[in-house]
Amino acid sequence: MTVDPRAALDRLVAALEAHYSAIVNRRGADDPAVDDFYYVLADAFDVYDTALEEVHHEATPFYLADDDSDDDDDDDDDDSDDDDDDGDDLDDDQDDEDDDDDEHDEG
Repeated sequence: MTVDPRAALDRLVAALEAHYSAIVNRRGADDPAVDDFYYVLADAFDVYDTALEEVHHEATPFYLADDDSDDDDDDDDDDSDDDDDDGDDLDDDQDDEDDDDDEHDEG
């Protein structure tokens, strides 16, 4: 059953307000109310994002990361690949600058 996006948005706004209120009225560093409203907010966001997709074929620009430990292992692998790519890009940029300098010296 498809959820009405407007109703899902109203629920999301209420969840944002409740989450904020829990943070402002926190009773210590480990107040369980903050954690509870964190999950309520995450769930409300998921429902809203799904409703937008199903009804209007649109999405929000936000992404909620999973807390699975398996994903942490995958992120480590991705980071090592990114490091290799970054070095290559810097070398390419330096080569382009060198080529530009050569053209100006010849002219």
